[in-house]
Amino acid sequence: MTDTAAATLSVRNPRTGQPDYELPVHDAAQVAAVARALREAQPAWQDGGLPARLAAIAAFAEAILAGREALVAALTADTGRRRESVMEVDAMAATLRRWINDAPALLADAPPRRSQIPHIRIEERKRPYPVAGVISPWNFPLILSLIDAVPALIAGCAVLVKPSEVTSRFVPVLERVIATVPGLPAVLRFVTGAGATGEAVVRNSDVLCFTGSVRTGRRVGELAAQVFIPCHLELGGKDAAIVCADADIELAVRALTFGSMVNAGQTCMSIERCYVHRSIHDKFAAALAASVGRLRHCHPGLDDGEIGPIIAAIQAPIVQRHLEDAYARGARALTGGRLLHHGGGDWLQPTVLVDATQDMAIVREETFAAVLPVMPFGDEEEAIRLANDTDYGLSGCVFSRDLERARRIAGRLNAGAISINDAALTGMVHDAPKQSFGFSGLGGSRMGKPSLQRFYRMQALLINEGEPSPWWFDR
Repeated sequence: MTDTAAATLSVRNPRTGQPDYELPVHDAAQVAAVARALREAQPAWQDGGLPARLAAIAAFAEAILAGREALVAALTADTGRRRESVMEVDAMAATLRRWINDAPALLADAPPRRSQIPHIRIEERKRPYPVAGVISPWNFPLILSLIDAVPALIAGCAVLVKPSEVTSRFVPVLERVIATVPGLPAVLRFVTGAGATGEAVVRNSDVLCFTGSVRTGRRVGELAAQVFIPCHLELGGKDAAIVCADADIELAVRALTFGSMVNAGQTCMSIERCYVHRSIHDKFAAALAASVGRLRHCHPGLDDGEIGPIIAAIQAPIVQRHLEDAYARGARALTGGRLLHHGGGDWLQPTVLVDATQDMAIVREETFAAVLPVMPFGDEEEAIRLANDTDYGLSGCVFSRDLERARRIAGRLNAGAISINDAALTGMVHDAPKQSFGFSGLGGSRMGKPSLQRFYRMQALLINEGEPSPWWFDR
């Protein structure tokens, strides 16, 4: 599976702040060799037919559940939190089962049809890309490594995955799971390392899926253009919540506590801005602060609370800068508000801010932490304007007892998925297609049935049934 790498990279434990793992680093030549092996194995995977591929995916789902304990332990070591690691493993098995149900109809060949030119028959074929490359981030290591890999495998591709170097402890555990599924090890391979390894994955792929920051996504997109392959980018977010005057405050508070704080706010679809109608702003902010204030860090024990550490060391200075900028400009923390160091790791107190303004870094830039600024709005038009005043457009949410109002507001938000009377549903509901707006991404939907289309090209057979075409030369 993962070829032996000569070099290694020290990986930091997010709970202790100390390096405790040596990650193999695959250089460009090693990545190219893995890609060649995948390219050689892919035709047999494709030609074996969809039923055989789905049987392998079904066995993979069972193997994931059989290896659940070891996978959860590895993901917990990677990320410093257990609750979300359990969710990852269980959700991934459910996603595989969903694809098993959906794929036969989606990949069925269309019946031959007559062209508008009477003597021409059209037959359509779906031709998978030989090698699909996947570069995934550190916040949900398992799900975001496989969410693109699985539909690619079902479409008939071989898949080359490079997880984040921050969270790759799970790779050898997952490889042992994959090894139990006949046929799968030949077409699903992992390589590990940092940026140079990722660049080699792009250079050796036929289609590329990247999840990560806007900054890195730009570089990946530019490289994909150079090597002339399609590239699907799922990038950052600064998701907004709009809480209307008639919202169910208790429901909105519960939903937004989860939607902003799950995984310590380290999710691309985390709610990072909250706009509340002025008439209920103070009441809502106080209730949200009370709810968020009851959350505790999962320290010293993994099960002692709900909020894990900041996973990537690079993120802590960004969070600190955003908080300092907000406080300097007049924002106040109703609860939390400080970075702490437990056992050497970086932990942000679950935080609710008020008196924040649209020009603050914590409102404009992706913070990726357990913090939510709450700001007032006067009317519907202002709420929409403020929510859309961003470079991003991943997702968002609207709370109102009037569903027509909620739909109307949602329809004017520049984001790919809008939860109504809930928050961050796009992280749980994977069967609804959506695309990113703004700097949040490019390419086809990674959710829903259309996401399968990213991994094959359409080929048309145009068959003359025996009549001379009228445009032929007369001789």
